[in-house]
Amino acid sequence: MSQVETSTPNTFGGVNPIFRVHSVEASIKYYVQNLGFKVDWQTPYFASVSRGRCGIFLSQGDQGNPGTWIWIGVSDADALHREFRRTAAKIRHLPTNYSWAYEMQVEDLDGNVLRLGSDPKKDEPVGEWLDMQGHRWIQSKENEWTRIVPAE
Repeated sequence: MSQVETSTPNTFGGVNPIFRVHSVEASIKYYVQNLGFKVDWQTPYFASVSRGRCGIFLSQGDQGNPGTWIWIGVSDADALHREFRRTAAKIRHLPTNYSWAYEMQVEDLDGNVLRLGSDPKKDEPVGEWLDMQGHRWIQSKENEWTRIVPAE
């Protein structure tokens, strides 16, 4: 395996995920009105929206796959949940405690999922997980995850 040699270190900037959307206009409206983002710039088929240090590109019918997931760190997932309830955001999974974060899942108009999480709650048990197919999982005392199979 060869190593790349550089004379000066290269600095990386932030990451902007690209969500494939059906309509840039409809997506901008949802991200601004329901999720509290602002429009940085837009063209007829591509736009940049942001909230704080989080930026997302919206691409109409190109680049990326529908149903993409991203994780965004936030300072207070409970406060964000209350805000999103007021703005009628599509909450896919309520805030839940995990070993890695206290997080919720929010879905946009095209099925892209934003996992928004703050620090885990020390005195709360680990909750159930909702996967991309909508299956629920629970963690055992041995820290193994098991899918909950609904009774028929």
